[in-house]
Amino acid sequence: MSGSNSSNPGSGGSARRAEAATSEPLSFAVHSLPAPTLPSAAVRHGRLKMLLVLLVCAAPVIASYFTYYIIRPQGRTNHGVLIQPQRPLPTPAELPLSDLEGAGVAPANLKGQWLLIAVAGGACDALCERQLYLQRQLRESLGKHKDRLDRVWLIGDGAAPRPELLPALQGATVLRAPAQALDRWLAAGDARELAAHFYLVDPLGNYMMRFPAPSEPDRIKRDLEKLMRAAASWDEPGR
Repeated sequence: MSGSNSSNPGSGGSARRAEAATSEPLSFAVHSLPAPTLPSAAVRHGRLKMLLVLLVCAAPVIASYFTYYIIRPQGRTNHGVLIQPQRPLPTPAELPLSDLEGAGVAPANLKGQWLLIAVAGGACDALCERQLYLQRQLRESLGKHKDRLDRVWLIGDGAAPRPELLPALQGATVLRAPAQALDRWLAAGDARELAAHFYLVDPLGNYMMRFPAPSEPDRIKRDLEKLMRAAASWDEPGR
């Protein structure tokens, strides 16, 4: 009929289908995931290189733990005997020192340098002569460090040094001290006589090591070099 309100018969079906589609419940079905792919050869190579780098970096730590906990080294590499606890320079009352002319010298005046000390009577027997010779050779063998080491001869009696020894004592510090006072300071728990050792005093004035005499010069030299390298900032060449 003309003038009537009419619609496309097909449009109603489309609307109903759209409405039906939107009214359907949502689906929560799990769809299959893509299968994982194996890493490429380049990736595997990169991971292997990273693992090797980590092993190289960790090797020193692993080696140190293995050495300490499995091999268990005893750890003593020095030739000299460490004095524990260290013994500071005595006071003038405890260790009265004097030069060959009889003038008093305060022990504290010896601080500031390494001291390699030999002890013997003024007559100086064969062992004493060998000690003084070795003492001089050890100082010279230190090269650039030699000016940081003073040679000291402590005479424990009233005998005068023989004149033929004096040229060899040039540059050394020669002092007298009572033998009992020396023994109280330098004795290290044994009954051996004082002349049987070298005694090492650090620049701070601490008696800290002794070397048996007669001894092996090369091994004493290695100990002295290690100590001076480790304590390079403690003192300056020359007094």
